[in-house]
Amino acid sequence: MTWREIAVAAGQVPPETTRQALGYPALFVLVALGALVPVIPTGALVSSAAVVAFHQDSLPYGVLLVFAVSALAAFTGDITLYWLGRRGVRSRNGSRWLGALRGRATPERLEQAQARLDEHGVLVLVISRLVPAGRIPVMLACLLAEMPLGRFARGDGPACLAWAATYGLIGILGGSLFSEPWKGVALAVGLALLISTGPALWRRLRPGRA
Repeated sequence: MTWREIAVAAGQVPPETTRQALGYPALFVLVALGALVPVIPTGALVSSAAVVAFHQDSLPYGVLLVFAVSALAAFTGDITLYWLGRRGVRSRNGSRWLGALRGRATPERLEQAQARLDEHGVLVLVISRLVPAGRIPVMLACLLAEMPLGRFARGDGPACLAWAATYGLIGILGGSLFSEPWKGVALAVGLALLISTGPALWRRLRPGRA
């Protein structure tokens, strides 16, 4: 096949197919990494992807694929982080990952998470995924309680599905309000960041805080 034929064949590939081939693997990697390292706004990322999928011709399959990829990526990241944390719990010297988890959970939040875990069991994982800054204290409480990986996975699976659905719906809302995708992305990102950072910011700024 000549270079001309290759160029013609490449030009026959629909742009949407190219976006899917590149976009969904990138979405999976970024969400999974965001579950491990708290530097990626994964909620805003999922909402933005849902907006783009909403405006594609493959509706509703594109939106459903965003939901499935996001939930699976979040679950993969959570399970990996929990497995790394369990290695630290079983080790005499701990581990870097367990130390990082302890550093990201204040003693007050950890105590609350332990009390809720004792009261509700793995069901608290679902709520922790939806509450801003609630995932790490609950995960740490599960680690300190030496919860088996299999039991944690059974609770974390529904939690990741609920999380992906929530931010996916935010993206669908943003996409349905505007005909231009970038406006929907801007609104979805703003809402996602407000949900994820608003409560923590309010606790810091509210008057009378000790």
